[in-house]
Amino acid sequence: MIHVVIVGALPESLVNFRGELIRTLIASGHRVTAMAAAASLEHVKAIEILGANFMSYPVSRNGMNPLRDIQTIIALCRLFYRIKPDIVLAYTIKPVVWGGLAAFVTQVPSFYALIEGLGYMFQGGRWLAATVAKALYRLSLLRSRKVIFLNPDNKFYFLSRNIIKEHKAALIDGIGLDLDWYKSTKLPEGAPVFLCIARLLGEKGLREYVAAAYQVKVRYPEAVFNLLGPLDPSPDGIPIKVVDAWIGEGKIQYLGEARDVRPLIENCHVYVLPSYHEGMPRTVLEAMAIGRPILTTDVPGCRETVVQGENGYLVPKKNVGALYERMIWFIENRDQWERMGQVSRRMAENRFDVHKINAELLRLMDLSGKH
Repeated sequence: MIHVVIVGALPESLVNFRGELIRTLIASGHRVTAMAAAASLEHVKAIEILGANFMSYPVSRNGMNPLRDIQTIIALCRLFYRIKPDIVLAYTIKPVVWGGLAAFVTQVPSFYALIEGLGYMFQGGRWLAATVAKALYRLSLLRSRKVIFLNPDNKFYFLSRNIIKEHKAALIDGIGLDLDWYKSTKLPEGAPVFLCIARLLGEKGLREYVAAAYQVKVRYPEAVFNLLGPLDPSPDGIPIKVVDAWIGEGKIQYLGEARDVRPLIENCHVYVLPSYHEGMPRTVLEAMAIGRPILTTDVPGCRETVVQGENGYLVPKKNVGALYERMIWFIENRDQWERMGQVSRRMAENRFDVHKINAELLRLMDLSGKH
């Protein structure tokens, strides 16, 4: 029995985004320990129901605090020494960086990193932050077996800057979706409904979404623009008072948070994500699986989800005018929605099935058929 440790930052992500992978590992006869920041009893129970053991460690998802980061790596070293994993798989920047260093210090036999996107520090000319992040990645991935990317742009970034060697790089189509859970549904009747699901961050393109929505409503006041997603404490977070102002001006409807996004996607006609960068946007994949046309940006991660004119459209990032024009196109070409939604679903079935992707992950980690 091989002991696999999965290291993330948020405990809910272990259930929502890694749940099927944990089930697959357990079903394959492996022992799994899942690690993240302190979790509620509800999340601990959900992880245990999957068949894994949960351990918490101190980690802050946002910010650079040297003291806290030292506490993180010390805690991971202690845990790895104690439980002696055979394999560590880490995802998101801090678990990858500190988990990789802790795995090296404690001589974990195999360390794998899953790069879900470049993140805030690599955006907007943050030269110093990006330089530090590249140096930390380079050090933490030095002894990694594989570094697994969700899109080719991020893979090229790491290779072109000599963060890793070519033989370590691998590429998969996102983290996958359970297509039995996300079923294709018919488009609803009524006025056009656009939906964006994202953490309330500027880099998700929410300001552009709202600005374009405001312009569209001048011509088509009946159009509905919904926004779903939690507040985010990071430096790029959009304060709730700003969202309240958008609501007060009649630009959007803010739906708060939802554990199950399916009913909200089912209620929309077009899914929109004007993000500046992604690894592979799960919300777009969810909308594709449910059979919705996609309007997103021509940036890493997002561009892999759209075949231009077939299941949706790509527009330049930070371009309110282009976003507005495509929103108008969707409103004026309602007869194309069903066809585009069907193409989205077929793409999800062909490329983003979680069972196919998990099989590839196990192959990359040399776990296929091993017990």
